[in-house]
Formats: sequence, C-alpha cells, structure tokens
Amino acid sequence: MLGLQEYLQSYYSNPAVKIEQWEKHEGLVEVPPHDLPGILAYCIAMRPHPIWLTHVVNDERQLGNGFCVYLVLHFPGKDFSLTLVAKGIKSEFPSLALIFPALNWSEREAQDLFGLQADGHPDPRSLVLHPGWPKGFHPLRKDYKTGKESKDFKRAPLVFPEMHGDGIFQVPVGPIHAGIIEPGHFRFYAIGEPVLHLEAQLFYTHKGIEKLIEGRSIEDGLRIIERVCGVCTVSHALAYCEASEKLANFEISRSVLLWRTILAELERVYNHVGDIGNMCAGVGFALGNANGSQCKEELQRLNLEFFGHRFLRGIVVPGGMKSIPGPTESQTIRSRLQELSDDFEKWIPLLIRHDGFRQRAVTTGVLKPESAVDLGVTGPAARASGLPYDWRELHAHLLYPELKVKAMIEHKGDCWSRLMVRVKETRESFRFLHILLSEGMKKSEHRPEIQKSFSEHRMQPWQPAWGCVESPRGTDVIWLMLDDESKIYRCRVRSASYANWPAVPLTVPGNIVPDFPLINKSFELCYSCCDR
Repeated sequence: MLGLQEYLQSYYSNPAVKIEQWEKHEGLVEVPPHDLPGILAYCIAMRPHPIWLTHVVNDERQLGNGFCVYLVLHFPGKDFSLTLVAKGIKSEFPSLALIFPALNWSEREAQDLFGLQADGHPDPRSLVLHPGWPKGFHPLRKDYKTGKESKDFKRAPLVFPEMHGDGIFQVPVGPIHAGIIEPGHFRFYAIGEPVLHLEAQLFYTHKGIEKLIEGRSIEDGLRIIERVCGVCTVSHALAYCEASEKLANFEISRSVLLWRTILAELERVYNHVGDIGNMCAGVGFALGNANGSQCKEELQRLNLEFFGHRFLRGIVVPGGMKSIPGPTESQTIRSRLQELSDDFEKWIPLLIRHDGFRQRAVTTGVLKPESAVDLGVTGPAARASGLPYDWRELHAHLLYPELKVKAMIEHKGDCWSRLMVRVKETRESFRFLHILLSEGMKKSEHRPEIQKSFSEHRMQPWQPAWGCVESPRGTDVIWLMLDDESKIYRCRVRSASYANWPAVPLTVPGNIVPDFPLINKSFELCYSCCDR
C-alpha cells in the first residue's frame, strides 16, 4: 500500500494515474494510530485546505482490527476525498482536536460511547452522556446489549465552568423552552446585558439511533435514518442511499437523479423561507415571520399533495424512488412554484429594507472566517463568513454539475450575512426547480422494477462507504459498513447541525443577552440531528 505522501503526490502530479485504492475520486489509506497527528497536519498544510466530512470510530474487535478510527477529508480543488484509517486501537487514540478543532466533539463522543481515551484532548469532559450514567456504560461497543439503561441511570446535576468577578452573574436558559423546540441548555455569563461567555449543553434526548440501526437491513435502516431529523429527511435519505449504492456498485438512472435533485431543492426552499421567517421572530418582527411561515406552509402543502408527505418522507429509496410524478404533475408543480417564487420576491424586500430589522441583525453574532475553518463549519453559516463551501458545487453528484451551482457568499459573518445567503440561495433554488421540472415534464424513463433490481445486487461486506449531501444547514454525511449478511454493522450520522453547533457560542460574547434568539435562529440548527 502506498504511503500517504506518495499517494497524494501521485494524484496531484498526474490526475490520470491509476492507484489501487482510488475509485471515483475517493482514496483510502491505512496509517498507524500514532502517525495520525502528523499525517493530518500534513494534509491541512496543503492548499486548498481540506474539508472535514466525518470522523468515525468503529468497534472491529471481532474482525481482529481492534477499535478503528476513520477520518474522511475532502480536497475541494481536485474534488478528491481521502479516508485515513487507523486500526488496532485498544484503549486510547491520539487526539487530533488541537490540530483540527472540528474533531473536538467527535472525539469526546468516542470517549462516552466507546470508552476510548482521546489522549491529549484539550477538553475531555463528557459530551453525550450527562452525569448519572454508571462507569463502564459505553453503548456503541459491540458487546454492549441494550435494554437495562433505565435501571442503571441515576439523576445527577450538570456541572458548568465557574466564572468569578465583580458584577458577573449567570443566566440559565433551558433546557425547556417556551416554544415547541427540543431541549437545550444555554448558560450565559454576563455583566449587565453584555455577554462574556456562553456554555451550550445539548444531548438531552439522545435517541441511540446508531445503536438501534445495528443489525438491520438496508431497507429497515432507511426508515430510521429518515427520522433522525424531520426537516432534513431528504438530505439524510439521499446520503444514506448514496452510501448504500456505493456498496452495491449500483448505477442510478437519469430520471432518478433528476427527481432526487428536485426533492433536495424542494427541501432547501421550504427550510430557507421558514428560517428567514424565524429570524424575524427572533427580533419580534411579526410581519416578516408571518410571510416566511405562510410561504413555508404553502411549500409543505405542495409536498404533501404531490409526494404524499409534508416533509418528503418515504420517497427516496436505495436504488431509486418510490414514485415519480408524471409530466402533467410536473407542469403543475412548476406553475405552483413560480407563483410562490413571485410571492417571495414581493415580501422579501419588506425584510431587507426594514431599518429596525437591519439594526438588530447587522454586526450581530459575528462568526470569524478563521473560526469557521477551524471548527469545520458548513452550509449557510460557512458561506456567510466568506467560505465557498457548497457540496453541490464542490463535488459532482445528482444533476448539480449541469445546473452549474455557485456558492452564495457573504463576508461579514453576522446575522445579516446569514440571512442574505438564504435569500440568495432561495432564489437560486426556485430557478433550479424551474429548470429541473421542465425536464420532468417530458416522458419519464423510470421503471418501477428499479428497486427490485437494487435488492438483487450483492453488497460489499466489511467495506466503508459514505454518502454526502448539501442539506439546508450544510453537508450531511452518512458513513456505512455492512456485515457478510448485508446487515448494518456500523452507521455513523454526521449532520450539518452537529458540525455547526460548537460555533454558536463563539458568536455570542460581545453581544447582549436579548440578541441570542436572533443569533441562534440565524444558524437555525437542529437539536434532533445531534441527539441521534
């Protein structure tokens, strides 16, 4: 097996070179665990700067590999992805968080769920498992059997950092909130209204999805993956199906690619207009909130009418689509979307020209570009800080190359920038949908038996595969490995919200406590995606 430096140099010097581990612009290199920090530092020093896609810990002791760490990186300039895998880990692995802070949460999670120590981690506190779980409770180990969790847990108080000084006090918010959002605790350290520091504590409703999905078939696994997060149903399903289809070496027809792209853009549009309205709600701007909510409702009713579900659940399946609208339906969808696009252009100027709204949003909640890079921030949050990271542009998939997607960029990194990125992307998504549905109005080549043909394909056992999709919040990644009976051995879900949540506390200090609702809604992250 080639060394990493030799591997990368051969790729960059001659993109046509054939390397044993390189397939479809993806490479995998096995490295000794103790060499991971140096190799990652070497990769990060390259230009363009690699993007972190996912970090996976896998219990492969029954395969004789011990515990394994998989790190998937993407190099945007060459559309090339590289997986570093370190095998033979027994009880600890070298922390990479000081080299690449984006891995902070993932390594802390590995300590909780696998009982492995991240040696040298700067903040080794528990992340997922709140105080009260017994010593030795590591549920993602293969030898852990579920069923006795409620008996083992004993309630204990959370512990937060202390801050002392004249006039400093703490403002606890949550975990139960006034609205219908999920639980999350935010502790502000403030002098008067200005915030000095913010601690965010999530994972109150951890669902154990990655344990629940073990041993299930690909089809059963999809039903669980679609429920990781309601508003990113399509994104998670697409990433999961992409990973499954890689393992089956299954080629997707153009009509399926077309309608998968349509569904992804429909999900983006209804999320973006709803998020724009939610930002208005964060400052009490009722008219903007009402317009955003009304537009989102119309889009979700369209989803229900033509696809059978407001959140587009149950449409994408491994190997194809459950159903595809005909030419007449496609024309009706296009006409309805044109009406909603015209309506969007009527009410959006009310927001962006409103002085009071601008005064609340401009310069509020700034995320610096260097912080966004260090923490691996993705989606509108990254693009609002000047980072041109949009998976639809960075990686050729679905029909996005034909649409010639360009990342919508703002540079100030504040709430206003995150708003404007969504406004621009909504306009682009309406335009993409018009183009795609024009093709959908033609006779479809889709065959109903395509799902059956997928099930007949042999799945590669014990091989890692991943799928990645640009959700409304950024890149969602699903990492998958099957056993020799085509059952799920390990499924790792890395949502955009999981990547972005650590950045939110960095944007609050220097602002006042009443700014937090707007700052939080400008990221519009999901709790459920983390509590998987």
